[in-house]
Amino acid sequence: MKGKVSMKYSMRTGVALLLTAALIGCSSTNGGGSSTASPSASSSAKPSEPVQTATPPVEKLDKLSYWVYLNSQAAASIKNLGEHEAYKKKEELTGVKVEFIHPQADESFRLMMASNDLPDVIETGWIALTGGPDKVIEDGKIIRLNEYIEDYAPNLSKLLADNPEMRKNISTDDGTIYAFPFYRGDPYLLTFMGITLRQDWLNNLKLEMPETLDEWHTVLTAFKNDDPNQNGKPDEIPLFYKWSQLGFQSAYGITNGFIQEDGVVKHSWYTPQFKDYITLLNKWYSEGLIDQDYLTTDNKLRDAKLTGDQLGTFVQYTVGKYNALMKDSHPTFEIKAAPYPVVTKGTRPIIGHQDPYYTGNGAAITTSAKNVPAIVQWLDFNYGPEGSTLFNFGIEGMTYEMVNGVPTFNEAVLTDAQLMGRATLSGAYGPFVQDKRIMEQKSASNINGLHSLETWMKPENKKHMPRLTLTPDESSEYASVMNDINTFVNEKVDKFIMGIEPLDKFDAFVATMKDMGIERAIAIQQAAYDRYLKR
Repeated sequence: MKGKVSMKYSMRTGVALLLTAALIGCSSTNGGGSSTASPSASSSAKPSEPVQTATPPVEKLDKLSYWVYLNSQAAASIKNLGEHEAYKKKEELTGVKVEFIHPQADESFRLMMASNDLPDVIETGWIALTGGPDKVIEDGKIIRLNEYIEDYAPNLSKLLADNPEMRKNISTDDGTIYAFPFYRGDPYLLTFMGITLRQDWLNNLKLEMPETLDEWHTVLTAFKNDDPNQNGKPDEIPLFYKWSQLGFQSAYGITNGFIQEDGVVKHSWYTPQFKDYITLLNKWYSEGLIDQDYLTTDNKLRDAKLTGDQLGTFVQYTVGKYNALMKDSHPTFEIKAAPYPVVTKGTRPIIGHQDPYYTGNGAAITTSAKNVPAIVQWLDFNYGPEGSTLFNFGIEGMTYEMVNGVPTFNEAVLTDAQLMGRATLSGAYGPFVQDKRIMEQKSASNINGLHSLETWMKPENKKHMPRLTLTPDESSEYASVMNDINTFVNEKVDKFIMGIEPLDKFDAFVATMKDMGIERAIAIQQAAYDRYLKR
């Protein structure tokens, strides 16, 4: 029975639920995780053990309504999560029929929340809402889950008991748990993008992989002037890059948002290093090292430049897609991950891409739900070994096989993105804990895929901020301030880079951010961060 998603997990009687709690250890997979601002190996969660805790009997649950955006991976091949292979299997195992409701526009969420007739479950990014989850609970739209989880969710309860940082991350400042979370179960899952460049171009020009900003300048200049694609034409574009991407500013120890240094919160735009970063990009743009049309180039056009053998460097997700695409038509084509740049040779990169363990996404139960305990048990299934395997790896025989006790993606799903999207949630959000092994296996199947993750995980990453919860009053004030500042900055920075706005006006630009209230926004984040540390 080990590894098979075949046990009848039924909610029809309390006895069946108790048996299920004892038996869900039949599969084996990572079941949880913990979160810190700077992850370490100790942050990894251990696989769930069989849950023996008795839960009170509940009323039979036959169906429920579930509101959620249809993720793009699934939408490529299905129109409703009711057609999703993992959810179809869960219906078979639990006996619960789910009516999935997928909105067509963001406006539909606001209209739904204004209604008194809500679906049973809503899955969305609660922290990103104005007022956050506390406001939604205060407004009587969703319920506090702590006591229900303690009584009816043995799998999630065990994960939270074993991983205090996970509880800290998914709670509000007063300890309220408001949703069954999407949670990344290992530090390995937090980093999946960075700077890449054409290794074959480096080879053609006999250049080494750049590490410092000065070395990058040398490489990009050679890409522009020395015909790395060897077609005898000056058609190379050394770098496609937008300043808001996390790439070269990492050398200055900043990002595109808030950071903290020894507990002091700062906004990267409001630091001296941001001026240094934009000055660098202005220089590179003026020298023709950055795509002169970067502002109007979308991903489709960028990809055309890349596959047309014109583009040398850009920021992307885990390496592999383009190497596989070009394998037959351009045998020497090779993209490779570059380390995050530094100023001084031999030093460790300060900061790079790193997503939080908890994104703020989760499945909340609304005040319209009639059978909360049974819905809690239905959601809790996802956090046990069997449910975790189902949503991470899909269906045995269809998307994975058990190899030495480990669920292992088969070739069919690794080469078919649509199958991956309609049978697993491994590349999307959902109420489950993401398993480290999905990233290991997906990356290993791509040329230079594992190398890219290992390269991009090297920065210290001590400055990243966790997801914070603002009070309703803070949230409204913060949104009012930062919405205007974001618009202002996005309008101005590209003008500085392109030389439309002279750099001698940069200090006035910073002064305008101050006048617009950025210091108040920083103070709000500082207060929220201080509360987070006290959770």
